[in-house]
Amino acid sequence: MDNPINQVYLFIVYLLCGIAIGIFFDIFRVLRRSFKTPDVVTYIEDVIFGVLTGVFLIIMLFVLNNGELRFYIFIAITLGLAIYFLTISKFFIKINVKILTTIKNSILKILSIIFYPINMFLNFLKKHVLQVVLKPFRILTINMKGFCIKNLKKAKNSKKIQKNKKDFKK
Repeated sequence: MDNPINQVYLFIVYLLCGIAIGIFFDIFRVLRRSFKTPDVVTYIEDVIFGVLTGVFLIIMLFVLNNGELRFYIFIAITLGLAIYFLTISKFFIKINVKILTTIKNSILKILSIIFYPINMFLNFLKKHVLQVVLKPFRILTINMKGFCIKNLKKAKNSKKIQKNKKDFKK
């Protein structure tokens, strides 16, 4: 495999592998910008990216180069990544974020239309049926509240009266 033509071919293939890795990385970036996720999910995505990229590169090494690791392979992958990130990446992210955001908003709009009757029914239940069911409990709580306030005022007044009696005796 030391044929110079074969090495140029492998250099180009690994250059394309670098571009493919850049696209794969940008897919994760698009998902992160389109859907807000907790930090834990981001860490998991990073691990998945690293593992899948590593597996991809190992497979490419064994399929194309019989597992031989050469310095020009690192240069080709790095150059492919650099070319991709300096040229296409910005547009790829911008376009795909818009597409995903539009799809997400459309789905949310459709779901809100589908669930509108259910929301109306639940609001009706909440407003009318639950009030009828909970009315006896509301009356109890109002009466308990009034009872407690009245007794607290009596207790305060009796403490004031007792204090006044003590002050009067002195």
